[in-house]
Amino acid sequence: MIQRPQPDDRFRTRTLRRWYAVSWVLLGLCPPVISALHHTGTTRYWSLALLAVVALCYTIVVALPRNPVLRPHTFLGVLVLGLGALSLLRGDGAALFIVSLPLFWLFARSPRHSIALSGAAAAATVAGIVRHQSWHAEDFATGNIVFTLIGYTAGVLLGLGVVRIVEQSDERARRLGSELESTQLRLAEAHKLQGATEERERLAREIHDTLAQGFASIIVLAEAARSSLDTDPGRSARQLLSIENTARENLAEARVLVDSAPQSGPALGSVAKTLRRTLDRFAEDTGLTVTADLPDVECDQPTRIALLRCTQESLANVRKHAAASAVEIVLAPSPDGVELEITDDGRGFVVEDSHGFGLNGMRNRLAELGGELIVTSSLGDGTRVLAVIPTNSQV
Repeated sequence: MIQRPQPDDRFRTRTLRRWYAVSWVLLGLCPPVISALHHTGTTRYWSLALLAVVALCYTIVVALPRNPVLRPHTFLGVLVLGLGALSLLRGDGAALFIVSLPLFWLFARSPRHSIALSGAAAAATVAGIVRHQSWHAEDFATGNIVFTLIGYTAGVLLGLGVVRIVEQSDERARRLGSELESTQLRLAEAHKLQGATEERERLAREIHDTLAQGFASIIVLAEAARSSLDTDPGRSARQLLSIENTARENLAEARVLVDSAPQSGPALGSVAKTLRRTLDRFAEDTGLTVTADLPDVECDQPTRIALLRCTQESLANVRKHAAASAVEIVLAPSPDGVELEITDDGRGFVVEDSHGFGLNGMRNRLAELGGELIVTSSLGDGTRVLAVIPTNSQV
């Protein structure tokens, strides 16, 4: 994974290079220019010309780094020749050489090239000083040669140290980037797994609330129809019709679950009519007395589905566990939203001891809409189920 410089890093790099350019001009070029002005004859003009060429080449490389004519390594060659020529003319090129040492590490292709080119510059500077001394014996400056060699040695050591630090920093950045990428992949996999788990739970809840209840009803009706086939054919015929209708509804529910008919579920339209059909089927199948108060309450699709599923699950529990003789259901708007109350006169149960999938499924479904399920029951006193869905789930 390639680590690209961040905006702050690029800004700091540009700032440092600008400060160095200013320092190179002030400390590297200006002193030789001022000194050249005190010379006479050709030495002055050749010195100024060489300094101008070096300065122009540096400006081009910095301002136009991608120009096809003067590449950075070409500029370093010009700098080596310029340092040697200035030392030959003046005999005092050590200062300009030392100030120019960072350029060999900024523009060279590799540390090896930096060492070689700065070494060539040091050799050219020393050779120029020595040659200048052979022409002007009184101008021999051992200090310039010593400073040049010390500067070169220090420049190599410092440059290698900086390169090592940069390499370690890049290695840490690559390692951190790799760890970050690995962490992101693991996090994405965890999110994917969590999404799959949530989807399985949703499908399990939907199947339990729809298909499983329908199949249970079909089994009960089929057993009843078979037992009364010889004694009461008319009743058996009605029960077979109920089996057929339940199977059709289960087929519609299955299509909704596989998303082949996403808008064809029984929760479309009026919630009161939907609940009424469910209650009529329940009363017909069980023979229980069902009392309903179902005003036409306006609510959105998720709320209609939640109310229907709560009704279906409650009626299924009444059928399987309550041994009740009557059921009452009340749907009503409230200041906080919609309330659905289902009560029966069955045997009841201990709520704290109940951990069935159906009640938990209803609680989770209502919780997704910001609602709650309140179940009140005790042994021998029937059961009351109250589903409350807040107003923000309504149209």
